[in-house]
Amino acid sequence: MQVSARVSDLTTGEELLSVDDYVIMPTAGIGTTLLLVDVAAKLNDTEFAALTILDRESTDFVSQSGIWQHLQAPSLPVADVAALIGATGDNLATNVLLRKVGLDAVRVRTEDLGLRRMALLDVARDKRGPDDAPHLSVGSMKEVNWLFASLARGTIVDQATSQRVVSWLSLGHDLSLVASAFGLDPGSHRTGDHGLRLFNRTGVAAGLRAEAGVLTGTRAGVSYAVGVTFTDDSLQARLAVIDALRTIGYDLVEYVQD
Repeated sequence: MQVSARVSDLTTGEELLSVDDYVIMPTAGIGTTLLLVDVAAKLNDTEFAALTILDRESTDFVSQSGIWQHLQAPSLPVADVAALIGATGDNLATNVLLRKVGLDAVRVRTEDLGLRRMALLDVARDKRGPDDAPHLSVGSMKEVNWLFASLARGTIVDQATSQRVVSWLSLGHDLSLVASAFGLDPGSHRTGDHGLRLFNRTGVAAGLRAEAGVLTGTRAGVSYAVGVTFTDDSLQARLAVIDALRTIGYDLVEYVQD
């Protein structure tokens, strides 16, 4: 098992927890945040409007996460496709948006942000062959944490871009890992509950559980990024990892709440 983590006070930037946060590791769906940043920035361009219609194609389809594959609508506006990624980590929506903007554009945007240990490497795939990137995305928890803290502060590209990304991520339904300790309604937590507000993104794959987010409470706010790679050979092993992530979540709640 390998654990990597970074937790910071949102206001002061003080490091609250650091565990091998410089290590580059798989981050699965967390890396699609970079795609959302690029799309949000492009919405400032009149030629790439929020209501631009995108068509899904047969080559875009991937099973696993997401709901668009189960819907009848063959086309959706850019903003709706991005919302699906934020809400459910939708693989089909991810591939449709990537086909529109291109991996190279996301890479350039990532480099412009100064991120050197974080990257979206590929489209979503059901199976990865020898000629494919080994992972959807990779990153260090230090840089992932910085990205989410900067989104909360409105400094990723500009205020409008940051706010768009936060609005999409705040739709996130996956509160099964760190956020399982927060007591929030997975389907409705955008306006806050008992003083807690959250936006987050999870990364889930075989032998990987990771989450990044920003949690604010009545006393303070934190940005966090935690990843665990492990031998996923039994349900007990997986549940032990999830329990450990939930324990971190309890500590975060205790820090941000009076």
